Amino acid sequence: MLFGKTGAKHTKAPKQPKIAGKKLFSSRTVVGIFCIILAFVITFGVAPLVNRFSDRKIDIVRLRTDVERGQIIDGEDIEVVSVGSHNLPGDVIKDADAVIGKYAATDLYTGDYLFAGKLSTDNKSAEDVLLGLKGEKVAVSVSIGNFAEGLSGKLENGDVVSVIIYDKEADTSYIPAELKYVKVITATTSDGIDKDKAEGGVKLETVTLLVTPEQAERLAYYNSTTNIHFALVYRGDTDKADAFIKIQDDYIKSHPIDNTLAAEEGSNG
Repeated sequence: MLFGKTGAKHTKAPKQPKIAGKKLFSSRTVVGIFCIILAFVITFGVAPLVNRFSDRKIDIVRLRTDVERGQIIDGEDIEVVSVGSHNLPGDVIKDADAVIGKYAATDLYTGDYLFAGKLSTDNKSAEDVLLGLKGEKVAVSVSIGNFAEGLSGKLENGDVVSVIIYDKEADTSYIPAELKYVKVITATTSDGIDKDKAEGGVKLETVTLLVTPEQAERLAYYNSTTNIHFALVYRGDTDKADAFIKIQDDYIKSHPIDNTLAAEEGSNG
């Protein structure tokens, strides 16, 4: 209780309650505005970019025919198509040149995308070569008369050899021009086991060769009438080996094999 100079009693006025000041933006307002802005950014910014990326096309190599394991893939077997890049594996093959001339490492089917793991640069296993036969070349086996005739057991799949014929009547040996360069598919034991699958030292009884049908007839004739030796010409890079075979194929095209004489000699004998 206060008293003024005049002694009058004054009552202190009560304080006015503080009125909370109104902020321009409350926390909820800020969050709401931020969410609206974010929604606009996603709707009109990020989403179109994602859709554009999903719709982006890329050229890839796809099979247009079935290709069996061991067969060589040519231009007729594949096609280059444009597909969406979204979720497309990064190692899918996009260049046709990376496929043509390769061998199928497994059975391939129409519509398959191609990857390096499905292809092989060579098909040296006997099974792969035999599966890859299409009629232009055939497989034929000839006997190995003794250890020396079969290159002392050292013949390997994919070797390029020359076939040496021993003429008993003339008592001389020679390499027929049509059998100068021949590819070995495999050498096999008497039990039918290929050398690359046999364990330990084995005795090889036959050599299976990749040749034309005409060469096969000639080899069958020599196998039944005389002794055959094999001389190793080349072992190594597949492309270089194939270059030798191409020389032989070109020679046969320009000098067709006539097996009539051999047939007549066989019938007369």
